[in-house]
Amino acid sequence: MNKKRILLITTGGTIAMDGDTKTGYKPILVGKDLLSSLPPFKDKIKVDINEYGNYPSPHITLKNMLEIRNIIIENSKNYDGFVITHGTDTLEETAYFLDLTLPKGKPVVLTAAMRSINELGLDGPRNIYTSIRVATDLKSKEHKVMVVLNDEIFDTKTVTKIDTSNISSFSSLYMGILGIADEDKIIFYRSRYFHEYYDISNIIEDVYLIKLYAGADSYLIEKSVERGVSGIVVEALGRGNVPPKVIPGIQKAIANKIPVLIVSRAYQGRVLDVYGYEGGGKQLKKMGCIFGGSLSGQKARIKLSVLLSKGTKSNSLEKYFKND
Repeated sequence: MNKKRILLITTGGTIAMDGDTKTGYKPILVGKDLLSSLPPFKDKIKVDINEYGNYPSPHITLKNMLEIRNIIIENSKNYDGFVITHGTDTLEETAYFLDLTLPKGKPVVLTAAMRSINELGLDGPRNIYTSIRVATDLKSKEHKVMVVLNDEIFDTKTVTKIDTSNISSFSSLYMGILGIADEDKIIFYRSRYFHEYYDISNIIEDVYLIKLYAGADSYLIEKSVERGVSGIVVEALGRGNVPPKVIPGIQKAIANKIPVLIVSRAYQGRVLDVYGYEGGGKQLKKMGCIFGGSLSGQKARIKLSVLLSKGTKSNSLEKYFKND
């Protein structure tokens, strides 16, 4: 039997951290440190290491995500799957970016840890071990990019971090998990029916995300327009509605040919143009805003950045969000 070959790409995060409460935790462990505590895979799996970096995840940028994507593309012929260790704070954004920009074929699994190496109840080694198992499973090819934590397999489009410190900090909310990694086998509960793939060579980073609140005004949107940003994602209220004082800023952005994407700050559900009052979804749609389905603000920003980077014109953007 031929060995399955997996490339472990390390990027840092709590899973690679050491330290104490006095000095603070910092990422210092490298790939061989992460693998050293794992049980042997016998002769079934060979794991190579690509030390991309040792970043706390708040330091990860869209350019970093593109570089990680390029590592996978360059090595796709030599490996059966890829596992990426990452910090939890921005893991869902990197996962979604890779899901949008990688072709279907070799499984890619992102994993992380909520506890650093010297904390009681260390979760990192098991998460890496489980992720390698998922990446080598034949059924994983159907899912392209996944997130694996605590023996649960998540869809990149719906997974989100819901707790700042709990070991079970990730959830897909009402959509549920894709499957589990049980002791004897990998079990998928559902399959993915829709995949997107956008081949890009560069990434536009100046897409701004602005979260609204009761009594919000246009200040932040107007400052974004003055700066000449490439796109604006508005994390609106409820079904996709905004306070009346926000309207002038949105009008100014659209007049300057800056795409404005509307999503909701609610954790679940779609935005839809059902309200006809001032600032309601119907007015926003008529003005030329794009509605982003059920995407979260951070993932809507990722997708808009990717679409603009592939040269999509503003008047063509709307169709790319119809399945979200």
